[in-house]
Amino acid sequence: MSIFRILATKPWERNEASLGDLHGGGELSLPTQKIGLFVFLSVVTVLFGLIAAANVMRMKFGDWQPLTDPQMLWVNTGVLAFSSLALQWASVSARRQNLKGLKIGFFLGGVLAVAFLAGQILVWRNLIDSGHVVLGNSANGFFYMITAIHGLHLLGGLWAWGKSAVRIGRGVEIRELRLGVELCTLYWHFLLLVWLGMFALLLRT
Repeated sequence: MSIFRILATKPWERNEASLGDLHGGGELSLPTQKIGLFVFLSVVTVLFGLIAAANVMRMKFGDWQPLTDPQMLWVNTGVLAFSSLALQWASVSARRQNLKGLKIGFFLGGVLAVAFLAGQILVWRNLIDSGHVVLGNSANGFFYMITAIHGLHLLGGLWAWGKSAVRIGRGVEIRELRLGVELCTLYWHFLLLVWLGMFALLLRT
């Protein structure tokens, strides 16, 4: 290539061609919705990481009074795990064009998620009735904050789940449902991992 051809070449055109080669014709390999979800999950991970770090640092103060671990939390953890597994079943069924399995797994996952939230509220009520109020001590405050923020994120997931559930109920074709089911499944798996990490932290306290 001569010096004149090098000078005449537009660098941005070279970059666009390279990106097109990487993605096979210029299209991204991941849907925009998945990329958006991954960005959101990254932000949420940082949020819970900061909360966990603050919890660990606060534990070192002498006025920290550990909260007795409610046994109901173990049951709730199992319910959330089965909810995540049910959605995984729905996602696999969607890839296999199995509408019955998709419906059973998806709706079961949503019902179990609601059951998890109900169980968390029951834990709150029992703790408050036994005198473990939010302002009782720092350990109580962190417990309520962690469970509340996690519950709010799960509620947001249920909103997205509800939109997909309506589409399933309307008889939308599986190929049009698959992305929504996969996004819900990824989100549920993420919330399960976050809860397991936070639960382990609460046990440590």
